[in-house]
Amino acid sequence: MLRSLKQLYGKSLDTSEGEIGQVKDFYFDDQHWAVRYVVANTSSWLPGRLVLISPHAFGNFCQDGNSLLVSLTRKQIEDSPAIETHKPVSRQYEEEYYRYYGWLSYWNGAEMWGATGFPMVLPQHLVPIMEENRGGPSVNGDDPHLRSAKAVSGYHIQTHEGTVGHVTDFMIDDQSWAIRQLVVETGHWFSGKEIVISSTHVKRISYEESKVFVDVTKASLSEAAEYHMPTPVYHDTKNFDD
Repeated sequence: MLRSLKQLYGKSLDTSEGEIGQVKDFYFDDQHWAVRYVVANTSSWLPGRLVLISPHAFGNFCQDGNSLLVSLTRKQIEDSPAIETHKPVSRQYEEEYYRYYGWLSYWNGAEMWGATGFPMVLPQHLVPIMEENRGGPSVNGDDPHLRSAKAVSGYHIQTHEGTVGHVTDFMIDDQSWAIRQLVVETGHWFSGKEIVISSTHVKRISYEESKVFVDVTKASLSEAAEYHMPTPVYHDTKNFDD
């Protein structure tokens, strides 16, 4: 099932012990097009602190009305590695974060989530073995591929024929947390309707120019069906995905 990130902003994050905050943003990996972290606003509970929650903590993406269910305790979240709000996420921080929770790292391995295509929680005694087998060098610099979904919303879509609108939303697979589609408002170029473009058509993102470069033509986009906010959207939606 596909879900709109825009519809998830502001939803409460609940544990078995009660609410721990609200969804503020998402950090996604622009190489594999996967959401790696939910950014939680915990100001009423942990003021002045940015809290990242990995998709590993959501299991099967359990949603109860306006709440997303998190399979962590308040104590776990409170004691998790702190991150500075004004700095990018570093791989050194991510290594510490994943060690703390005992999850398999997503950056070691050929699949979207390292060893698998989905965020999986394995028995603790299996994690060190699999991590050692996969290996890989430690990277201590800031990860240039983790980006804010909110920040990229508003970026212009650039084809080789010119711009065709701007990004308004992202559609994610609620099992793999992969971004499957970008929702694009076409503006005056095509009556202002919204369409979707598959993430497989994205060639690169220019953060300096605030543009997303795609390998599609204006003619192809003009034939795409109009997008409507889903409740919910499934994989067989007929839009410009191929």
